[in-house]
Amino acid sequence: MAARDVVLLFPGQGSQKVGMGADLAAADPRARAVFEAADAALDIPLSRLCFEGPDDELMRTENAQPALLTHGAAAWAVVSTVLRPSVRAAAGHSLGEFTAHHAAGALSLADALQLVRRRGEVMAMSGAKRPGGMAAILGADEEVVEAACRKASDSGVVVPANYNAPDQLVISGEVEAVERAMGLARDSGAKRAIRLKVSGAFHSPLMAVAADGLEAALSAASFGLPAFPIYANVSAEPVSEPATARRLLLEQLVSPVRWTGTIRALTAMYPEALYVELGPGVVLSNLVKRIASGTETAACGTATDVDALLARFS
Repeated sequence: MAARDVVLLFPGQGSQKVGMGADLAAADPRARAVFEAADAALDIPLSRLCFEGPDDELMRTENAQPALLTHGAAAWAVVSTVLRPSVRAAAGHSLGEFTAHHAAGALSLADALQLVRRRGEVMAMSGAKRPGGMAAILGADEEVVEAACRKASDSGVVVPANYNAPDQLVISGEVEAVERAMGLARDSGAKRAIRLKVSGAFHSPLMAVAADGLEAALSAASFGLPAFPIYANVSAEPVSEPATARRLLLEQLVSPVRWTGTIRALTAMYPEALYVELGPGVVLSNLVKRIASGTETAACGTATDVDALLARFS
């Protein structure tokens, strides 16, 4: 096959599921080594949690985040030798942005794991201190959702949190304000408004109480220069400087995930690239196709996925 550009994508919280990475670790010693290294770095049986559950433990924010990073890192470890020369950029959705920095060589596996474990802990604590909720708004454009949040803000804090696709946004904030914004969005034509099962109002000002804890962890981590640029959630622009990466990863805590803008920027720069999603499922692949129709994607989360992907480069 002729050489082609590759863009790496790493999923965020919500993509985790019991069994994630199990067949990959069984099939390839490089993946198995990543899971074993994660267990050692965090001093918890993370691999067993990924492979066997229980589901309620895996879903806890402080466990889901390192679990997803580990699965993405394991998939990358298996395919990196073949894909690395073709990779032009990477992006990750929320938590996945940390995985992208690891894949680019800017963060060691141990530093990345300890960072996201701490990130999950402070986000969970923030959710307990300043309770809130999130809701998905489907079938309404950005202007409708933004207007609904503005109108509902007299009931409390509510903001757009995830710009996932042009007609799929997530809002976040205080429960009363979120519920009011849901109703306003429906009144303005949204097809559905669905409360999400989350432990806090992620990517909203309510997460500000977690900022000090995450900032300390980011300061302690050793960031290097990435082998390829990482497109940041906050700005939808490429990042290579370690100081900028730290700042944007901290801002991401209270800022919206601009996934639609990120994918538009990437597909404008790399329109013919193969967009490879490393981790469980195809959530990001589906969003890419909705944002930029005709873009080619590939999953890389299971042993079967890996075989199919590598066959494209043989």
